[in-house]
Amino acid sequence: MQKPQFGKLPLGERLERIEKSPNYHNGKFHNLVEKPTITEGYSMAGEIYKTIFGKKSRLKPVDSLPSQKINLHKLDRNENILVWFGHSSVFIQIGGKRLLVDPIFSGKATPLPWGIKAYKGSDVYKTEDIPEIDYLLISHDHYDHLDYKTALALKNKIKHVVCGLGVGAHFEHWGYTPNQIMEKDWNEKVDVADSFFIHTETSQHDSGRSFKRGRSLWLSFLIESPTLKIYISGDGGYDLRFEEIGKKYGPINWAIMENGQYNKAWQSVHNLPEQVDKATVELNAQNLLTVHHSKFTLGRHPWDEPLRQISLLSENKPYRLATPMIGELVNLDNPDQKFEKWWEKIN
Repeated sequence: MQKPQFGKLPLGERLERIEKSPNYHNGKFHNLVEKPTITEGYSMAGEIYKTIFGKKSRLKPVDSLPSQKINLHKLDRNENILVWFGHSSVFIQIGGKRLLVDPIFSGKATPLPWGIKAYKGSDVYKTEDIPEIDYLLISHDHYDHLDYKTALALKNKIKHVVCGLGVGAHFEHWGYTPNQIMEKDWNEKVDVADSFFIHTETSQHDSGRSFKRGRSLWLSFLIESPTLKIYISGDGGYDLRFEEIGKKYGPINWAIMENGQYNKAWQSVHNLPEQVDKATVELNAQNLLTVHHSKFTLGRHPWDEPLRQISLLSENKPYRLATPMIGELVNLDNPDQKFEKWWEKIN
């Protein structure tokens, strides 16, 4: 646990600031509404048993996933675009600024040499393909969202890191300077430019890279540029925040929503597809792009179920569902851009 990939717990002045947060008490951060991680009627022992011995059906694709690869270095900075890299990793260019969300380019969602590996075809982008980034957004410090090797390789390309309270301890341990790190509580904001803000909002989740949980804060984000509003859910189960954020900021142009690695047994910390659909309506979002799928198997559902389910649920809804393949350029200003149901061709 002393190896650098496990990060560091906050200490000193960083811990003193954390202890002043209204969301921190009894030695850890808490959700606004406390819910048990395991849903009533389920048990942790039972879920572990099912994971090891239960029936497993199409948990990962047999075929290589289709993808596209574009030169991100040569993009026109005046274009508002998005590129999804699989799981929750997203590149966003908006208002002349470049943002990167929860990047993981190491091919693994674990700090150990073995374990959870990326699907074939899902890891076509590497850190050298990423241009200079104005703001790196980290929703929380779980390994599938804050990847040590990726953070290390990107260090000299990152101007600013925006993360929850306590997460900066990991970055500082890995050689980032205090001037790069912007740690935020819920309901705070970063002033990017004139009429351009990154708001840090609540979520219903947890954090931790070791046996100690909740020592750093988990976030969702609302990016507010002069022309577009983009909500990034991060990880987290369904609660009233979606309706409240919709009232606070709506209408929202794009909602980037967690949709994958879920289970009814732990729906308090991960949305089910029907909750993603409901939340998108409550957010008053015009477009939906779902993430947290199509790269790693962390749940027990078929790998393509999140996409199949949300495609059905989104029919005749007030929002448009965008389903780009990995690496496909999404034009954030084009409501008529068409997307394939690419997963239907994959075994």
